Formats: sequence, structure tokens, C-alpha cells
Amino acid sequence: MKQRLPVWLKKDIINTEKTRLVRQILRQSGLNTVCDSARCPNKAECYANNTATFMILGKNCTRNCKFCNVTSALPEQVNPDEPLLIAQAIKKLKLNYAVITSVTRDDLQDGGAEHFRETIKQIKSLNPATKVEILTPDFQGDQKAVDIVLNAKPDVFNHNIETVKRLYPLVRPQADYQRSLEFLKYIKTQNPNLLTKSGFMVGLGETFEEIVELLQDLKSVECDIVTVGQYIQPAKVNLMVEKYLTPEEFDKIKVAALKAGIKYPVASPLVRSSHKAEELFKMAH
Repeated sequence: MKQRLPVWLKKDIINTEKTRLVRQILRQSGLNTVCDSARCPNKAECYANNTATFMILGKNCTRNCKFCNVTSALPEQVNPDEPLLIAQAIKKLKLNYAVITSVTRDDLQDGGAEHFRETIKQIKSLNPATKVEILTPDFQGDQKAVDIVLNAKPDVFNHNIETVKRLYPLVRPQADYQRSLEFLKYIKTQNPNLLTKSGFMVGLGETFEEIVELLQDLKSVECDIVTVGQYIQPAKVNLMVEKYLTPEEFDKIKVAALKAGIKYPVASPLVRSSHKAEELFKMAH
């Protein structure tokens, strides 16, 4: 039985006039955002502040994670103009900080790594002062693909672990918990000074002990920033929420993260991996 959304997860309506510029620029450029594709609850707030998380490599994913609202239809042809279009959109929005993510493209030889590299390159060329955070899939553990992205010198490298180890077969059947940890570890070994980041959801049936174990695993690979937010069922085909955690329970998770040695943990019901990313970057510096 579907649970009623608790009051702390309900957001005030934001004046759509404030979001018009972002929506107009995205529409004119034909760009995708994870804000729309994943039905993020913070979309209106971010749009009102002239920010958005750009999603490259099309809008169809080759995986079928049970928590995600992104479609898993036939992958689209990669648009070679997309990196420049994103750089131009960032310039129009006058962004000091940009977050770039993507669908998973297991059909591509490099998983889309070269497209990430080109996107970072175009952003930094047109917007030299803009910091770039990337949120990538696991590239099926291909270290050469990671090297391609690292070569473009992103300012933050994010890869979401998403859930606890036990729930991977249910929540992320085409992903691998240990592979994601090794992915984060490899980034740090190649560039110890690069900020690494990961995030996960709660409310899918995990125990507090499993959350602590996950936080310890992220610390073991020297992950700097960890975001923890409430899973909210985006559509009927997705997994149902097992539990809505209270703000007090999120406070306990943050304390556990600090005890585990995570330098910059953020845990709150509406936290998402790219929400207020610039603030987290500044905190880490």
C-alpha cells in the first residue's frame, strides 16, 4: 500500500516566472536535464535560481534501475553538437558552477567517456571561470574510460553508489556494488587532490547498520562528499517506498557519516546528488 507523503517532503509552489529563462534556454537548445527526466523534487527551486543539471548522451538509458524514472528505450544517436550547446547554455545562464550527468550508455565502446571529456572541454573553453562537476555511470569498470574523463580536469568527480550492498540485485540489477567502490577508488588513486563524491537513497528497506556499513565503505575509498536523501517513488512502475525517514533520522545518518570519517556529508529528506552542489564544493574548499 502506497504511503502518504509526509509534510517534510512537500515543497512550496515556486513562481513559474522565475523559472522561465532556464526552461526557455533548455527548450531552444534541445538539451536534456536530469531535473526533468528523473522528476527531481527540487527542480522548480533550481530553475528559479538559474541552475540545472544537464544530462548528456540522450534521454534513454541502457539500464533499468528500479528506482529511476529515466526511460530505458532504444538509445539515441549521440549529438556531436551537444557539448557546445551545453557550454553556450551555461554562458547564457551565467553559471559559476555546472553539473553534468548522463544516462548509462553501455552500447558505446567507451560508455560515453569521450563525450564527457568534450563537454568539459567546451564548457571550460567558453566559460573559463565555471567549475564543472560530473556525475558519471560506472563505464562498466573501464579504467581507460575514467582516464579519458580525468584528462579533461573536472573539478568534482561524482559517481553515485545509490543503495546498500544487499539491495543491489533488487534496485540496480545491472550494476555492481563493489565495481562502483572500485570506480571511486581508482579516481582517487589517479588524482588524490580531486574531490570525489557519491550519493545514495534511503527508504528502500535498508537497515541503519547497512547504512553505516555503506558509509564506511565510501570512506575506505576516500570519498570526500556524500549525499543522502529520501527515495520517492517517481512512477507506479518503480519500487514502492518502504519507509519515509524523519529529519531526525537523517541527522543520525549525518552523525554516522562523520563518525565513519566522511569529510563532507549531507543528509536530509530532499537532498539529491546535485542539489546545492556549488555550496558543497565551496564548503570542501
